[in-house]
This record gives sequence, C-alpha cells and structure tokens, in this order.
Amino acid sequence: MSFQDKTLTCRDCNQQFVFTAGEQDFYASRGLTNEPGRCPDCRSIRRGQGGGGGGATAKITITPTGDALADAKTFLAKLCPKPIGGELNFMVWEGYTDASFVKPFEEQCGVKTNSTFMGSSDELVAKLRAGGAETIDLTSPSSDAVTQIIRAGLSSPIDLKRIPSYGDLMASFRALTMAKKDGEVHGVPWAFGPNPLIFDTTKVKPTPTSWGVLWEPKYRGKVSVQDDIATLWMVAQYLGLDDPKDRSHLYNLSDAELAKVKAKTLELRPQVRKYWATAGDMTQLFQSGEILLGEGWPLMTAQLRQAHFPAGELIPAEGTTAWADHWVMTKGVKNLDAAYAWLEYTAQPFTQKLMANVTNYIVANPAAKSYMTPAQVATQRDIAEYGEKVNFWQWSPRRDKYQEVWNAVKAGK
Repeated sequence: MSFQDKTLTCRDCNQQFVFTAGEQDFYASRGLTNEPGRCPDCRSIRRGQGGGGGGATAKITITPTGDALADAKTFLAKLCPKPIGGELNFMVWEGYTDASFVKPFEEQCGVKTNSTFMGSSDELVAKLRAGGAETIDLTSPSSDAVTQIIRAGLSSPIDLKRIPSYGDLMASFRALTMAKKDGEVHGVPWAFGPNPLIFDTTKVKPTPTSWGVLWEPKYRGKVSVQDDIATLWMVAQYLGLDDPKDRSHLYNLSDAELAKVKAKTLELRPQVRKYWATAGDMTQLFQSGEILLGEGWPLMTAQLRQAHFPAGELIPAEGTTAWADHWVMTKGVKNLDAAYAWLEYTAQPFTQKLMANVTNYIVANPAAKSYMTPAQVATQRDIAEYGEKVNFWQWSPRRDKYQEVWNAVKAGK
C-alpha cells in the first residue's frame, strides 16, 4: 500500500503539521490505525510533562526587570548554580555567538566557547560531511541546509524535556517541518528574516521599489550581491520565475529557465563592485563609499545604522527569499549538559533581545519584544505574516547545477 503526506491539525497548539508517508507506513507496520492528534512538538512536550521525570529539566522563572543583560545574568545563576565546565564548539552565522550574550554564559556556566563563522549553507554542509559533525557541537543552519544535515544523519534529535522553554517559542516557527524527522525535533527555532535590498538613503533616489534598480546604468560599479547561489534566486524572482503556488519551483528551475537567469545575472556583472562573502564585507563597502546598494541581510543594516550610516532596507515588489535558522546539535556533540544549557538559555526572551541588538533579525521568542525599543518591536513579525512576500530557502537536487551556473557567472562565461 502506498501512502502520501497528509496535513493534520494539532489538538493542542492548533497548528498544522505533516503526517508523512514514512510515518504512515510505520504506523501501519505496527498495526496503529489512529492518526496522531498532536504535532511532534506537542507530543514531545507532553511526554516531558508526564510522570516519571526521566531527566526533565525544571523551568526556571525570574522576575523581569526590563534590563535584558541583568535578567540574563539572573537566569544563568539559576541555570548553572555550579560550573558545567568543558567547551562548546560552534559553526554559526555571524552575530549568533556575540560576546554580549556569550560572555555571561561562559562566566556563569564555566564553559569555553569556540566559534567558526560560515559564509554559506554549502560551506556548513561540506564541513559537517567532511568530519565536522564529530568536532563541532552546535550549529545554526538555515532552512535549506538544516534539511540536508538531518537527512544525512549529521544531527542529533533533541530531547525537549531538557528545554522547558521550547513551548514559549513562536508557534508558527515551531510548526515548520524543516527541522524534524520521523516525529523527532532536530532544531530549536532561533531567528529568521528576509534578504532585503539595502541602500544608501542619501544617494539612491527615488526610494527603489524593485530589484530592477540594481541594473540601472547610474549605479554601474556601485552594487554588491552575495557570492552565493542565493543571488540566482533573487534574479529569478526579478524575472518572475518564483511561483507562489509552488515555492519549491524557485529552487528547481529548468535548464531553460536557468539559462534566462544566467543571462540576466551576467548583465548585472558590470554593475557589481564586489561579491560579498561576509556581513563585514558589505558593510565595509558601504562605509568606504565603494557601493550604494545591494542585496544583503538585516545584520548589515543593523551594523551600518549602529555606525550611523544612512542605510535603508526594504523588500522589493517581486518579493525576496528568506531563511529560518535553528540551533542544531551535531551527531558528535560531546558536552551534552553544556549544549542543553545553551539551548535553554538562548530560548529566553532576554537572550534573544541581546541577539537582536547585534543582528536586527526577527527572533523566535515573541516575549523578547518586552525588552525591545519601539523601533525594534516594529521590526518583529510572525512567520505567518510574510505570506507570499518571501520564499524560505530550500535544498534541492539541482543545487549543483545552480552552483555550476553561479561559477560561470563569476567567471563571466
């Protein structure tokens, strides 16, 4: 008997979840005739709340003061009354292990952290496949890489009984299926956001509304875009190749469609001053006056504004791609007590406020808004609010073909 994925509604959180064909086959093989009534998250939480303890971690409560750093320290004193010790090795996006919230964790929990920043999802997956999953403990993959990491067996399922604050995170974020497999959760929601058009508000006039501004002759040599296949996705959206009814199409374009994207991206080459690899690359290009606009991350906007640079940010009319990042434990995680302490600490609203100060990203814990300025609160969204405006990154069997096209574009061929 063949099965097809089926969408169900959770009786606890009222969010939709997918009862996969594989899960249905497993149920049938065990003679189970009733469909699950709860989503994987709520099933895990319910198991953790059941009798017997089984290693469940008690939820810590503190009296909020409105001071994120002070509350982080108060929380950590309860989370780590005694030093855990050891080390945690991270491979993360920039800003995700910033000293503003890492240092208090290190000092109170007695854990030394070592961070390596990744420049792309492909770099992370390649590193983990090459043995990094045995030396790296925690990573923060985006929505494309996380599925590949889980499918390749490079991650560890998460025991939600040890993260009692998991249920405080955004329900629509937890409802995403990308960080789950066979009813188990492999990722803790952390942050998400779009890939906006960023521009110098004093020199880019009028305010742009379309990605087409990148091709305008007056900005020749004044543009920067990412050194990544994500640039091809942006160009494809500009060409109208993103199908709102089939979000996977953008990541599985035909050869003919990719040829159109390649031609248009080659037209963009004379406009590009430099392809950026890190957030620091792009912010430096803006501050030195070498560029006036480009596609980036909200992190760049935050860094530029902190430096008092007149940075504007918007989602063009054609839409944009977006990412949803999770904390994932690798299959080789060594210091489990420290890893779970980190996951519980980073799920807190005050920790996420401190991260948002650095990145300007949308955070997973809605309660973080209670610590934010009105301007910061205005940047926060529920994933469901984006609707058709963004297309979350996906991994695809044709990824190598996209990489081939991107390499040819950079070579000018």
